[in-house]
Amino acid sequence: MCMEPIDVAIRDESIRLGQFLKLANLVGTGGLAKELIADGLVSVNGEPDTRRGRHLHPGDVVTVNVPGAPEMSARVATPEQAAGNAADEDDYFDEATADDDFDPEKWRNL
Repeated sequence: MCMEPIDVAIRDESIRLGQFLKLANLVGTGGLAKELIADGLVSVNGEPDTRRGRHLHPGDVVTVNVPGAPEMSARVATPEQAAGNAADEDDYFDEATADDDFDPEKWRNL
């Protein structure tokens, strides 16, 4: 059974397949990503791909299909696309522009 892919925002125009698997939480480590890709268990837009360095662009759908585990999918998205599909936009966090002294709980109900 295939679920609807989740949208995962990237900052740049593209991202490598191995990096995206970790960013989307489809794998726990880079080593596991490398192994799954090499074994042909990762597909991009429905086609198996064994290139860990393949560049993905917004709109690409990555699927991990490990025997005995549920199939997991994620779609590469721009921050705007991911925010538009998010249930609660307040949960968006951009580490690159974060203010370390900002306390969101202090300002939540203003």
